Amino acid sequence: MKDAQAAFYDSLPLLRDFARLADPVQFSALPDNWVVGVADIVDSTGEIAKGRYKTVNMVGAAVISAMINAMKGSDFPYVFGGDGAGFAVPASAADDARSTLAALRRWAEDEFGISLRAALMPVAEIRASDRDLRVARYAPSDGVDYAMFSGGGLAWAEAQMKAGAFAVTVAEPGAQPDLTGLSCRWSNIRAAHGQIVSLVIEPTAQATESDFADLAQSVLVASEGLERAGHPVPVNGPPMNWPPPGLDIDAHVSRRGRNLTLQKLGLLAQNLLIYLLFKVGRPMGDFQPEHYQQMVSRNADYRKFDDGLKMTLDCDEATLSQIRIMLEQARGQGKIRYGLHAQDEAMMTCFVPSATRDDHVHFIDGASGGYAQAAAAMQG
Repeated sequence: MKDAQAAFYDSLPLLRDFARLADPVQFSALPDNWVVGVADIVDSTGEIAKGRYKTVNMVGAAVISAMINAMKGSDFPYVFGGDGAGFAVPASAADDARSTLAALRRWAEDEFGISLRAALMPVAEIRASDRDLRVARYAPSDGVDYAMFSGGGLAWAEAQMKAGAFAVTVAEPGAQPDLTGLSCRWSNIRAAHGQIVSLVIEPTAQATESDFADLAQSVLVASEGLERAGHPVPVNGPPMNWPPPGLDIDAHVSRRGRNLTLQKLGLLAQNLLIYLLFKVGRPMGDFQPEHYQQMVSRNADYRKFDDGLKMTLDCDEATLSQIRIMLEQARGQGKIRYGLHAQDEAMMTCFVPSATRDDHVHFIDGASGGYAQAAAAMQG
């Protein structure tokens, strides 16, 4: 039996209409005795410049994958940010969160030569600094739901982490997070209607909640005019090729100390079978390829509220121009900061606990910098 604090997230309603999340009343305050974890890659822009954004995305998604596995089936709020992630868990899970983040830091360095920083802090500390942390649940399908955050608390936690506060130390050599289910076997998705636009919009300290809600609603209305509201993943899922483009990254993620070459060979064989199943389209046991591909698209997190609004849209030039005008006007009034990054393709990183259920999670970002580049280009 869960205690009242641990059961908080389970009690939140599942919202089906994304536009409703522009209304602050849809968000509920996280309990004071929960803890917030944040992690991101040091100098992610430098890694992107080296052409390593698929790796950057995978390490960011690994934070969520490892925490989902550590929580052993208990739901908790989390959000993917491209080059990092944030989450909140009950105080009873604080030790597991700390050890998981510590292992992730060690793993990112050992497997990829990437420096991952991480911090863990009580929600009460956030509120003591005149910020809040509120959460809502958005369900794009019956299979999954995603947390949405507001109140400025997560952004404050990230700023504290970058300043060195509440740091989680690196685990001892050999530590391994449980990344079962994490993969990046899909090929990138080319824009069908113009460009893939990664957009990050944050309220300023001068903006009221009403100010930002109105602006977010206007941007969402504009994006709703796009085909499928700008969803970058085709209805029948992203393309799949063999050998998969992320094979080397997947091998590093899944090998758990095993020989890297042998792991690659095993993944080549496994992915060949998967590729043929999707190509032929015939069921294998309980696995239905066509249904799975459709659920990949429906479950994709191409838009989110994360102390602001983030979206990765397949966007035509006219709609992008309309959105820019809105953003420039709001920025000129001192109400927002924003950044956007346009590219030719979107990319997907996945967490799949079972291929025969509909609860597989798919994180969407732009394929050449996405949210990280948009944040780096922030204006305001």
